[in-house]
Amino acid sequence: MARVLIVGAGLTGSLCAALLRRELPRPHLAHLEVWEKARGAGGRMATSRRGGASNADSTADLGAQYVTRGPDSARRHPSFYEDLLAHGILKPLTAVLEGMVVKEGAENFVTPQGTSSIVKHYLKESGADIFYDRQVTHIYLRDGKWEVCVNTGSSDQFDVVILTMPVPQILQLQGDIVNLINKSQRQQLESVSYSSRYALGLFYEAGTQIDVPWAAQYISNNPCIRFISIDNKKRNIESPDIGPSVVVHTSVSFGTEYLECDKEKVQQLILDHLKEIMPQLPVPASIKCQRWRYSQVTKAFPGNPGQITLHAKPFLVCGGDGFTHSNFDGCIDSATSIVEVLKSSL
Repeated sequence: MARVLIVGAGLTGSLCAALLRRELPRPHLAHLEVWEKARGAGGRMATSRRGGASNADSTADLGAQYVTRGPDSARRHPSFYEDLLAHGILKPLTAVLEGMVVKEGAENFVTPQGTSSIVKHYLKESGADIFYDRQVTHIYLRDGKWEVCVNTGSSDQFDVVILTMPVPQILQLQGDIVNLINKSQRQQLESVSYSSRYALGLFYEAGTQIDVPWAAQYISNNPCIRFISIDNKKRNIESPDIGPSVVVHTSVSFGTEYLECDKEKVQQLILDHLKEIMPQLPVPASIKCQRWRYSQVTKAFPGNPGQITLHAKPFLVCGGDGFTHSNFDGCIDSATSIVEVLKSSL
């Protein structure tokens, strides 16, 4: 009877939790927990909510903007898409996205309740106990179990630990895990790289009009901004009772150049560029600036294995898009490979 800990409440972590609950009979899976260092679920499928009870429905996707199903995805992972469509979590993208490159045979979907709703769906299905504001710092091997410590000083013991955070954060962990990663694995882990960028969420009062003929637009001629979305319009949610929201994503080159800068200064730089592109844009009621240090995988773990096992008994495994690629299907591939390895070891 295993006590299982998944570190990271992003897409791979939530998928792992749901698949473990589906595929492992209750006697094998005694207890399942998910620890997340942030204050909410989603990871890079983040949906930011404007503060205040009266603005509960004013949201903006600051990470992933939509989900693309290509022909290969439709063939390999049909049940995942069918499930999300049946629950109304995904809906076909029908809004106008200017400058989007449409690949042959691909279908695009939006999330009416924000991209974090995908992650929340899987976490709910898993029945796991979810704990936020828990940043794992150390992992020790103690009498055949993993003792996992967090930044507040508390710890707990588990039979199985699954790490789904970005690879550089795995390499920052201390304790016995440092010696469990052999030289070859460490070199391969260190070879994984990510792009960086910033995102802004601009929130407006109900009744504010943003008159543009598109729901989102890719920008090719600005040194700072790469993508702009009227987020509620992109998701086909336009109501006089809900304030609109605008999302701005920077280019990777801008994100890399200003990665270590003060966020308030970066926010103003982005707003200055936005004003050049959209001079008639109203002044927002509030703004959220998100720094994505690990935005998308630019070089995955060699061979794209989906996971690597650091220790077999007790089980310690690493997974996530750093071991595949940065999209919905990459996270499915990682989660399913983790669960298959775990099933064979229990």
